[in-house]
Amino acid sequence: MTDMTIATPKRIEADRLDKGGWLRQLTRHPEIGAFIVMAIVVLAIAVASNGQAFNALGLKNNLAVIAQLGIIATGACLLMIAGEFDISIGSMIGFAGMVMAVLLKFGLPFGLGAVSPMGAFFLTLLVTLSIGWFIGQIVVRSGLSSFIVTLAFLFFLRGSTEVGFRFFTNSTMVSGLPDYKATSWFADLFGGQTFGWIYDIWYQLGGNINRAGVQWVHGFDAKVLWWLVIAGVAWVVLARTQAGNWIYATGDNIESARKNGVPVNKVRVSLFMFSAFCATVFAACQVFETNTADAAKGNLKELEAIAIAVVGGTLMSGGFGSVLGVLFGAITFGLVANAVFFIPAIDGSYYRVFVGMVLLLAVFLNEGVRKRITGGL
Repeated sequence: MTDMTIATPKRIEADRLDKGGWLRQLTRHPEIGAFIVMAIVVLAIAVASNGQAFNALGLKNNLAVIAQLGIIATGACLLMIAGEFDISIGSMIGFAGMVMAVLLKFGLPFGLGAVSPMGAFFLTLLVTLSIGWFIGQIVVRSGLSSFIVTLAFLFFLRGSTEVGFRFFTNSTMVSGLPDYKATSWFADLFGGQTFGWIYDIWYQLGGNINRAGVQWVHGFDAKVLWWLVIAGVAWVVLARTQAGNWIYATGDNIESARKNGVPVNKVRVSLFMFSAFCATVFAACQVFETNTADAAKGNLKELEAIAIAVVGGTLMSGGFGSVLGVLFGAITFGLVANAVFFIPAIDGSYYRVFVGMVLLLAVFLNEGVRKRITGGL
């Protein structure tokens, strides 16, 4: 006699739970841990600062730091999903900023003329993309670890920036640039303000008012828009395009991906170039906002970018990660890094303690997620 089981509602529910249920399915998402940590940090800082961290000025200052971290962490995330690292991104920031500033202040060499903000940006971008392409070519053609190759470029770019520009300008800093964002729409894209309508509405609703009774803050830094655009494009690429499938496949199993027709070398080189692009945008925002550049800019930012990506759920072994998790991670790190300005009792050095603790915890959690998804492989 055949054993027939009636599919009762209770059994259907049991089968659903056997497959994991909504809670277990939720824990399979790499960004859930980053979201929980972010929520805890937001609540803790809001309470500890008596809301000052999220008033009109506090929100602007916090998002300025968050956006900077988010821009470079997005580039780090995509590279790590593909199984590669770029720890030269911090040095690339300093290098790109100095090249841009020198072009703006002294013009082209050999008396070829002055350079506009747009010209300085795209000439610098041409140089940094070429370096990113070169790094990628070394990695794919030599078979060397990207960690070692980019470590070499971390020292090379930082050292050549300091030595080279000291030779030409007798300093590792360029200052006194005109306020280009006041006269150039292109410079304003990087150094100006954006989303002013949010603060206008805030003012009309009775907030965002200073002691004189006038509107206090008029917009977020332009880098916030760049962060959202870069993160948005990266999310679309990963989630909605064949290129995104190629990136995941390359990081998951490079040989299997190659056998299935994935152009793994082009994917890897392109992502090193994307990392260089993110560093250049970061540098441009600094140069056009402050009208200065310093060879020391970007120091240790490569480590923060990788830490944010890992906390956001990106596996260091590749093949797994999400831009949404990086967004949550950037918000968390940015708030903690800026907390010293809103909570005087906090020593700024605790930021590094926090990074170390959260990073180690994230590595263990991410490994647990990976084992659940792969069945313990």
